Amino acid sequence: MTGFEAATEPLRGELVAHSYRMLGSWADAEDVVQDALLRAWRAWEKFEHRSSVRTWLYQIATNVSLTALEGRSRRALPSALGRPEPDEPETLPPDAWVQPYAASRDDVRLALVASLQTLPPTQRAVWLLREVLAFPAAEVGTILNMSVAAVKSSLQRARAQLEGCDLRPDDIVEPDSPEARRYLDAYVTAFQNAEVNVLIEVLRADVKLEILPGRQWFGGRECRHVLQAAVGKPGDWRMEPTIANGQSAAVAYQNGEPYGMAVLDIRRDGLAAVTVFNDPELVARFSRAASEGFQGPT
Repeated sequence: MTGFEAATEPLRGELVAHSYRMLGSWADAEDVVQDALLRAWRAWEKFEHRSSVRTWLYQIATNVSLTALEGRSRRALPSALGRPEPDEPETLPPDAWVQPYAASRDDVRLALVASLQTLPPTQRAVWLLREVLAFPAAEVGTILNMSVAAVKSSLQRARAQLEGCDLRPDDIVEPDSPEARRYLDAYVTAFQNAEVNVLIEVLRADVKLEILPGRQWFGGRECRHVLQAAVGKPGDWRMEPTIANGQSAAVAYQNGEPYGMAVLDIRRDGLAAVTVFNDPELVARFSRAASEGFQGPT
């Protein structure tokens, strides 16, 4: 292993997580980090260690992410877009919605990443570098080529915009807890055995259901009717429990074919949200992640 590989490889995972928070796309985050590491490798001989390797790599990856965001509309989940108008398309294009990510860390929760997409890119970068990664304001200024005063001002505006967003609810149930396993089992059982009442019993009254890339979303009693229609008959679905975005999740196969996955927002009093991604490519992505060492619930 070269000196460059020894210094940078241990940081790859956290760089992908950071880029994912910036972009809302797992695929784009991997591309950004690949590009960032290539740039770092080309500049390695000129790197004079005036900062740590970690700070230097975050500087490169953050700025590559900002470049990637230029000219793009923000990614979102349907519930953040309001109810669709009759003349709007029924589905969102692939680059319009937040992707799930194979990670057990809670700082990539789906609602957090979706909320961050509402911030202008530079404010998003400042908020992440300060609030999630705890870089000092001076280092954030170095990373983004901003004055400390500008960093503080940008952070203040980002905090104001995110005020009211439930980024880290106090009643979250962690995926490895017995309660989370019970709720996940209810979801899996409902679909594999076509016993929808098992799932309905653990839904909160204000539950939210989103099925991407669909543009519509459902709340409360609407969810029950949609789920009733979706479960089909016993054997139509096969589910494999996993973790996505630090949340309980299930990879899904319909009639033996890859379908996508569901990410569950589990609270102490029941299921608060179910986000379903009808994207067969996610099945391959999560299977690849598992083969590379990512572990879901056992």
